[in-house]
Amino acid sequence: MGRPATKQARLKDGFYIEVRNSGSQTIRIRRDTKEQMLLAAEEYKRSKNVVILGEMRDDKWFEV
Repeated sequence: MGRPATKQARLKDGFYIEVRNSGSQTIRIRRDTKEQMLLAAEEYKRSKNVVILGEMRDDKWFEV
């Protein structure tokens, strides 16, 4: 066993949504384009709770 990381993991550049079941863990899903992210959000929205997080670029969040 090692020591836990002190630095947070960096997220890749792209568009993110957060998908969760009610009362369960959350999963972040990344897509390359805004259109792909919106299609994925519509697909997951049928059975899960979806939150659109926005765009990650150079370690900063931007509104979509």
